[in-house]
Amino acid sequence: MHHRRLDNHSSASFMGRGSILKSITVIGISLCLSSCGPGDQKPNAQSPPQVGVAKPVIKPVVEWDEFTGRFDAVAEVQVRARVNGYLQQVHFKDGATVQKGDLLFTIDPRPYEATLRRSQAEVARAEAKLALSGRELSRAERLVSSGSVAVAVEDQRNQAQKDSVASLDAAKAQLESDRLNVEFTRIRAPITGRISRKMVTEGNLVNGSGDGGTLLTTIVTLDPIYFYFDVDERNYIKYTRLSLAGLRPSSRDYENPVKVALADETDFSHDGVMDFVDNRIDRDSGTLRARALLANKDQLFSPGQFGRIRLLGSAAYEGILVPDEAVGSDQSRKVIHVVGPDNVVASHEVKLGPIYEGLRVIREGLKKDETIIISGLQRVRVGAPVSPMPKEIHALGQTEAGTVAAGTAGAGAGK
Repeated sequence: MHHRRLDNHSSASFMGRGSILKSITVIGISLCLSSCGPGDQKPNAQSPPQVGVAKPVIKPVVEWDEFTGRFDAVAEVQVRARVNGYLQQVHFKDGATVQKGDLLFTIDPRPYEATLRRSQAEVARAEAKLALSGRELSRAERLVSSGSVAVAVEDQRNQAQKDSVASLDAAKAQLESDRLNVEFTRIRAPITGRISRKMVTEGNLVNGSGDGGTLLTTIVTLDPIYFYFDVDERNYIKYTRLSLAGLRPSSRDYENPVKVALADETDFSHDGVMDFVDNRIDRDSGTLRARALLANKDQLFSPGQFGRIRLLGSAAYEGILVPDEAVGSDQSRKVIHVVGPDNVVASHEVKLGPIYEGLRVIREGLKKDETIIISGLQRVRVGAPVSPMPKEIHALGQTEAGTVAAGTAGAGAGK
């Protein structure tokens, strides 16, 4: 009986351990099943990224070269005193626009008016003396013909008349000089333009003698106005070759058009023409001075003002144009991504030209019938497929994806 109880107790213990193992097994299977979800299944293949594509714009292109310069007056006059005296009155407002002939300054004219009256008296005296010598010569000629006086008397009277003629000429010359001095006391504007401030105020003594009189003010013309700039030697040679080939006229012989922008402007909206090209290249700077002429009716431009100018830089040619945002960089290379067969992306190294009407000119590396990627470049990979979405490139850089920022043309100047 004792052994049976032991057996029964062992059997019960074994059955209890079996239940526990069974429960652990069930829980483990449940945990395994709960941990296995959709994420542990093999993912599906991703669809190709969507990108905007378009054909390049093909249109005639004329390149414009850009460089900097400054405006300058067509005419500039330094108004100086031409006679000595005290400045009596100033007749203009500083910085005003004056017309040719306007009275600007008055120098005390009284000393010169007195001298003028004396010269007038001297002329009258010389005229009277000449009249007297003429009558005496006529009387001597009659007496010589009758034998009453010697021929020497006639000679003396003839010489006296010549002296009287010379004296009258000298008196008249002095009178004219004195008239000019009186006129010089009233200083008038020699040209139409904008006047500077008065350099001398009323009551000061001015000097009009010597090589240069006292500087009183300056006047500059405003309409039209010059724009001066310097041409580098490389571009000078370039334009010379174009001229020799008959592809672009020389600015020495033809008024090539130019476009100017001011310091606060991005558009080159002011039109002008080439006016002058110097005859030699400066040895120190290696540049050639050139000049354009612009109308300035509204007086927006001022001498000394900074500006940028564009000049014809090439003959017309058929250009391939793309948005600047379609151009990528691969270290030092410039590349454009194109969509090839089966919508697979390929990369072309290209040579860039200037910005033309808001689009970038592609000189080499791209064919006009290729399809380029213009948006979504960050999602493409060379050799991988894409999902192209056709778009259209518009002039001035407008695309369906947005506005392409305009850049600057190649630096240089024109002959």
